[in-house]
Amino acid sequence: MNGQGIYDRLFGPGAHTLTAAGLFLHGTARIGTQEAAVIGTLDHAAIDGALALRIAETILQAVRADAASGTPPRPILFIADTQGQALSRHEELLGLNGYFAHVVRCVDLARRQGHRLLTVISGEAVSGGFLAYGMMADRICALPNSQVRVMDLRAMSRVTKIGLERLEELAQQSPVFAPGAENYWRMGGIHELWSEDDVWPERLAAALACASSLDDRAATGLERGGRLLAAATAQIVANP
Repeated sequence: MNGQGIYDRLFGPGAHTLTAAGLFLHGTARIGTQEAAVIGTLDHAAIDGALALRIAETILQAVRADAASGTPPRPILFIADTQGQALSRHEELLGLNGYFAHVVRCVDLARRQGHRLLTVISGEAVSGGFLAYGMMADRICALPNSQVRVMDLRAMSRVTKIGLERLEELAQQSPVFAPGAENYWRMGGIHELWSEDDVWPERLAAALACASSLDDRAATGLERGGRLLAAATAQIVANP
């Protein structure tokens, strides 16, 4: 299914006005009875500093436009398809982590200004490219066949010095080590897994209706059996 087909399936034909510029997507769409600002990445984008600034700029434009109009803040929908951060010495020397931190602050500003934030994973959602904006949403939904991971097990082996075979064993035992949208659902990092049989516009409207700025992912991970200690540890830290 090509981009236009996915968006027609997601919003309904004629219910979206989206513009693709390279690996960046922006525009508006109808979610139920509401208009939403849409911001996203395409074609497994590797997010570099320039693309991070484009995402941040468009978030701020949506916040500024709604504040100036005097109307209630629109929902913001992130469409995430990213292989993660751009891997190059050039980007690291420019301080790519700082660009990502700026995106995070812009997402947080939008939430504080009353925008409900929703993410749909349409392809890949990997590492810092996903963490910086898609995973910051109030509710996260994954389309069928989405791939979600923080780090490839081979890269994790190189960083942690733990043998690949041992990591593969751990991935069979714990979703914390294992890639895949289902494992992130078990950990509470993804709220909903959609199927091909679902009516996506209805699922999208329902997801928006129950999106909450309360971060209950640790508790959800406990309920689903994917993260058994996170919620209790957070309580200890919050109430020493």
